[in-house]
Amino acid sequence: MKKNLETICIHGGWKPAKGEPQQLPVYQSTTFRYDTSEQMARLFDLKDEGYFYTRLANPTNDAVAKKIAALEGGVGAMLTSSGQAANFYAIFNICQSGDHFVTSNTIYGGTYNLFGVTMKKLGIECTFIDPEWDDERIEAAFRPNTKCFFGESISNPGGKIFDIERFAEMAHRHGVPLIMDNTFPTPINCRPFEWGCDIVTHSTTKYMDGHATQVGGAIVDSGNFDWEAYAEKFPGLTTPDDSYHGLTYTKAFGKMAYMTKLVSQLMRDLGSIPAPQNSFLLNIGLETLALRMRQHCSNAQKVAEWLENHEKVGWINYAGLKNDRYHALAEKYMPDGTSGVIAFGLKGSREEAIRFMDNLEFISIVTHVADARSCVLHPASHTHRQLSDEQLREAGIAPDLVRLSVGIENAEDIIADLRQAMDKM
Repeated sequence: MKKNLETICIHGGWKPAKGEPQQLPVYQSTTFRYDTSEQMARLFDLKDEGYFYTRLANPTNDAVAKKIAALEGGVGAMLTSSGQAANFYAIFNICQSGDHFVTSNTIYGGTYNLFGVTMKKLGIECTFIDPEWDDERIEAAFRPNTKCFFGESISNPGGKIFDIERFAEMAHRHGVPLIMDNTFPTPINCRPFEWGCDIVTHSTTKYMDGHATQVGGAIVDSGNFDWEAYAEKFPGLTTPDDSYHGLTYTKAFGKMAYMTKLVSQLMRDLGSIPAPQNSFLLNIGLETLALRMRQHCSNAQKVAEWLENHEKVGWINYAGLKNDRYHALAEKYMPDGTSGVIAFGLKGSREEAIRFMDNLEFISIVTHVADARSCVLHPASHTHRQLSDEQLREAGIAPDLVRLSVGIENAEDIIADLRQAMDKM
């Protein structure tokens, strides 16, 4: 039977048989035993499914990956050791030296640096575009060697909503997949595959965990992109892989071609796996994801409305507000709520924003976001400090921008802490 998201959060990925543990167990083992050499050989040749080394597959990790795939509506998923690793693997799985991709310029600062600096050293070039540009200007960024288009469903930290349907159609016109980071809304509030997106990534460190207990990432494939239709663009998937005796992923695995290559080639060689214990902790967080997202969004709406009317607030970005420029897109793609993250600026200097944060009592200044606890950050001084002033402007990061992640505490208490901090300014 088809299950709703709340039920998948609890039961997805792990179905205990008679006498097995109700809670997903931690398979804390590097390796798995077989009776014959032939059994092991078939696993290494990708002819059989099974577990033989945790870098490639682990029952705890795989159960959690299956749950996330079910939540997103994908054919498969793979967990990684961080959200950054997930974004890197998602691109690198179809890009190699000499290739190019297009990306939104409003993405998280760490991802901006990964794409614009680190991947460039590997010979993979990207072009940053402003999603506010018209189609003609954005499409001019695509090249014959372009392999994908990347964006964030809700930009971190700016709170801008990505027009999924528009950019999916654009990517497909150029024969490439749309890859999206869906960390902030989670699949509870946004289902990118339903709007044409092909591949989704997550920093599971954020709302999926929700309690700051583990660092992790995930990649989910919709199974919808037709790699064979653009075979010349994606030789890694559509031509024989010498490291597996000439196996061709699209022919051997169909809709699971992209995911199989991720695990059997990239994870085999680069090894950015999560520890099974981390996946166990992530799974506990996932069980309450739907409940927490409702509370995060409800609290954030109240806080955003209070901030919008405060005399010391110069501006605010939160798509749940009716006057927000992205409200219509939020209503289209995230009708049940966006996230608990608010971007706003205080009247006055950059130092005013810092002074405000220093005055807070229980709202924490941490390099984190999307936690059960309310927390705050000044991106220009913290997460995006590696960017130049010009790059900050290109990414839509104002010097006074404060990123407030509204937790699941009582909303009135959160507002009271904000009020007392502003009263001291």
